[in-house]
Amino acid sequence: QLMESGGGSVQAGNSLRLSCAASTYTFTDYNMGWFRQVPGKEREFLAGIDWSGTNDFYDVSAKGRFFISRDNGNYMLYLQMNSLKPEDTGIYYCAGDSNWDRLVAGHVEYWGQGTQVAVSL
Repeated sequence: QLMESGGGSVQAGNSLRLSCAASTYTFTDYNMGWFRQVPGKEREFLAGIDWSGTNDFYDVSAKGRFFISRDNGNYMLYLQMNSLKPEDTGIYYCAGDSNWDRLVAGHVEYWGQGTQVAVSL
């Protein structure tokens, strides 16, 4: 199971740090990622990190502002979001899959419940 936290309402330009707690000792078997969904649109990939935490990958919308990291010892995943914009508003989900390509495509084995982020001017 995956459980996100850290969402909220902020003004544009500010930062938020999302967390995702994994309730499994097999956390290190999984590549992990963050996705965002806004009303009327499909869930979109933002950032991914491999099982070791060595390699990461970002969608162009997140690159340079968002930073993904993981703490395998504590089964935690993070997303540091800086310079937030109103278009970053949405529900943010963490996800995990043992296959990197499936993770990036959003065809993942595990999804969290989501945490709401609202960015206002």
